[in-house]
Amino acid sequence: MTKKSRAWLVFLIFINGYISLSLELLVLRNIGFWVGSSAVVTSIVMGTFLGFMSLGYFMGSSPKVSDEKIKSVLSYSFVVIAIFGFLAATFPLVTNYFGTLYQLGVSSNVIQTAIYAIIFLSVAPFLFGFNTTLLSRCLHKYNTNYTGNIMAWDTIGSVIGSLLTTLILMPFLGVNNTVILVVALAIFSAIISRPKWYVGMAGIVLIGTTAYFNSDYYQHKTYGIIVNNANSTISVQDTNGFKILNMNGLPMSVYDSRRNTSAEYIEYINQVYLYTIPRDRVHKVLVLGAGGFTAGLDDDFNEYTFVDIEHTLQEVSEKYFLNRTLSPNKHFVVADASQFLKNTPELYDVILLDVYSNSYQVPEGLITAEFMERIKSRVAPNGIIIMNVITSLTFADKYTRVFDNTFHTVFPYNTQRQVINYANPWAGDDVVNVLYIYYNRENSGRIYTIDKTPVIYDKKIITNSYFQQQNPN
Repeated sequence: MTKKSRAWLVFLIFINGYISLSLELLVLRNIGFWVGSSAVVTSIVMGTFLGFMSLGYFMGSSPKVSDEKIKSVLSYSFVVIAIFGFLAATFPLVTNYFGTLYQLGVSSNVIQTAIYAIIFLSVAPFLFGFNTTLLSRCLHKYNTNYTGNIMAWDTIGSVIGSLLTTLILMPFLGVNNTVILVVALAIFSAIISRPKWYVGMAGIVLIGTTAYFNSDYYQHKTYGIIVNNANSTISVQDTNGFKILNMNGLPMSVYDSRRNTSAEYIEYINQVYLYTIPRDRVHKVLVLGAGGFTAGLDDDFNEYTFVDIEHTLQEVSEKYFLNRTLSPNKHFVVADASQFLKNTPELYDVILLDVYSNSYQVPEGLITAEFMERIKSRVAPNGIIIMNVITSLTFADKYTRVFDNTFHTVFPYNTQRQVINYANPWAGDDVVNVLYIYYNRENSGRIYTIDKTPVIYDKKIITNSYFQQQNPN
């Protein structure tokens, strides 16, 4: 074995490790918004990956694969990896997969992830392990003590794949273009393993197909995708001025430019809580989950701070969604909501938490009592906290009941549960927008009992202005 041959084999081990980690991260990124990024989801993906990779290690040592066939087997193996890399990580295909499952009534995140893992994450990981064993067999012919070097280069490839994919490629090149790169590397490895014309032709077809379905042109034309980076895939649908801002395939915000109106719950919040803020001073409003910046859109007096982890949201909203520049009193901070609350010293008169805006996936770290305590610590005296939640009107599911329990554990007094949309409480489907509202006022927790009912001292006198509001004529 020549020195050049050994170098190519080591390079293939490095690339094999690089592709494996890159593909795993691409998969976690693309399925994250559908099924979340909880420990359960991550463990299913990682467990499937490692399990089938281990099986590949065993099968690669089988004597049925003769030394003479290793190059051919490696070549075919990398081609198949390219195929499954395309299928598993291409955003339109992932979107269609989860959309189909929801239409079929499969709504459990665990079941969705498990089915996805078995279909798309079994073959490629198996071949990653299989390839590593075959390449090791070749290198052991040169030096039986080469095991440490093999493990090192495989690990180095995985480390570089992990860091490069998450820190540079997805944020700056885009998720879709990173998928193209991974498929191209697999095809390149196939050609190196066996430089035959038919391998090159198969590679051209695969790279061309991957490039087309992951191209900015196709994704913008078919899905209206404007941004596709490490955090989000963002698109804007425009139907005669009625616009929907989608993030990762799900609607996050709506805006009717003809009527200057937005989602029903945002209109309610604007009209009841934001546009009625007294102008005796500048009040501070914090919006966690910027969406399309429709909260307080026409308020140019009070000070708004919008917090979101997606750094492109303001540019996308101003250019494609709102078609207007935010007023100078609106400030956008790119940060994680929990970390922002932990680090800011400010107290806010109104805090709007709008991160639970779809029923497919809930950010699990933001529904805990600990997170709600963090929000509570940032509301000013006499301030208001508003949380928009997609949940059951009638507490028909466990999530609704447990969320309600969690909320009232942190906010036991001065709360309101405001249902926005119409729903039939007797129907099976009663999922609606519900606003959980807390008013930060002193409350001793005192109650009325049969022997202590000093209502006349507690109750405010009903003024004439109240009756005038109820009977303007």
